[in-house]
Amino acid sequence: MDRISGQKSAVQYLYPPIDPFDQRMLDVGEGHSVYVEQSGNPDGRPVVVLHGGPGGGCSPAMRRYFDPEVYRVVLFDQRGCGRSKPYASVTDNTTWHLVRDIEMIREALGIDAWVVFGGSWGATLSLIYAQTHPERAQHLVLRGVFMMTKAELDWFYGGGAGQFWPDTWDRFCAPIPEDERCDMIAAYHKRLFSGNRMEEVKYGKAWAAWENALASVQSTGYGGESAGEYARAFSRLENHYFTHAGWLDEDGHIMKKMGRISHIPAHIVQGRYDMICPPVTAYRLAEAWPRAELRMVPVAGHALSEAGISAELVRIMDRLALSGGPRAKG
Repeated sequence: MDRISGQKSAVQYLYPPIDPFDQRMLDVGEGHSVYVEQSGNPDGRPVVVLHGGPGGGCSPAMRRYFDPEVYRVVLFDQRGCGRSKPYASVTDNTTWHLVRDIEMIREALGIDAWVVFGGSWGATLSLIYAQTHPERAQHLVLRGVFMMTKAELDWFYGGGAGQFWPDTWDRFCAPIPEDERCDMIAAYHKRLFSGNRMEEVKYGKAWAAWENALASVQSTGYGGESAGEYARAFSRLENHYFTHAGWLDEDGHIMKKMGRISHIPAHIVQGRYDMICPPVTAYRLAEAWPRAELRMVPVAGHALSEAGISAELVRIMDRLALSGGPRAKG
């Protein structure tokens, strides 16, 4: 659940734009190739950035949260989105495929361990990756925490957030017949996977618009219209993951496995007025994590590009830059 918007409000806190020193397509199997890039210092402290969505893709702005003299910044587009191929594909596209892909990227780049940086769905994936490979996650930096629970999905797609944004919620519900509105994820799934490209684009735009409209604390309830093919890909992938509850073993999967990463230090940055991923999730996660430090940003919502969120993330990464860490092999 994440797409950068309103970047101008955060630009003052970010490092200047930089270009990658390495770009490649990595064959990860099952017919998928993922786009991978590296920027910053080739001999620096490795950090992998996990974008939101699922399906959001990475952007050049994501390179700018890290001091390029200190960090070796690894960005990649997860299966089916961004520059990865095949585009918008949900075949062999699950959480566990992505966890395996992250490991393939780490091995291909010759990195022993790295800082894991992710927001929204990227925070979900960061936690699951670290719990699966705790020896590879040296530090976690999470933003706008989402843990793929039924309660979180019910909040956003069952009318909870709609209590605060009734007009925007009504626009999201309007394309769906009343007798199907009891399960909006299923109702949209039926239409996003209809096989009719024009219909899939139409409903993809409606799905994306609901989320985009609530991303910023400054929102007016209108998030703008996403480009058709992007909206279709983003919405199909996100809906696909939510329909299957992330392929996790049980509801509450992540919290039940916190013992696997309780020794790993972490920073959690959360907007106090996040309508997409309510702060209670980040708060409960921090309570269960002895080495986690929670930073609640007073006047901020969900978006990575919120000024207060960006400032806090850059501050954290600058502080971590002073503490040293693992380098690449050789």
